[in-house]
Amino acid sequence: MTSEAQRQLAARVRAGQQVWRDLVADVGRDRMLEPGPMGEWTFKDMAAHLAAWRNARIPMIEAIGQGKPLPPPPWPAEMDDDEPINDWLHERDRDRPLDEVIADYDGSFERLAAALEALPDEVAHDPAGLPWAGGTRAVDIDFNDHLLEEHLPDVRRWLERRGTAASGGTSAP
Repeated sequence: MTSEAQRQLAARVRAGQQVWRDLVADVGRDRMLEPGPMGEWTFKDMAAHLAAWRNARIPMIEAIGQGKPLPPPPWPAEMDDDEPINDWLHERDRDRPLDEVIADYDGSFERLAAALEALPDEVAHDPAGLPWAGGTRAVDIDFNDHLLEEHLPDVRRWLERRGTAASGGTSAP
């Protein structure tokens, strides 16, 4: 049974999708392949990075929700540090088409929300429920944080430097 806390968590994840969509609109298709939002990485690279991490975690959450073994991550098993993993994911996704990358991350919001709602209540509220979460209960994790805290400010600064930031800006849910 889905708890109220899980429904609220899923609603926050879904609200993050509108922030993402607003950001995509603010950046504009013509700037998505320009370096800058993350150093040499383009907006497309950043979107692929966000999608890759989500797409690695969603099957794990689904497996936990179904009481199945965790699937392995897509990167080589010997990698256990974020930087080499990020480099590996970047190389893997470098040639993916822009529209596919943008749609992939956009679609991850609903997939993640559904996976979180499907977690058994006792798992969602257990500090050990998601083994990679460092003792944080699933219902207490901000699953939009990777975008909102780590990357959105850099994209906003990049747009401002270019004098192309949208007048309204994107706000967090």
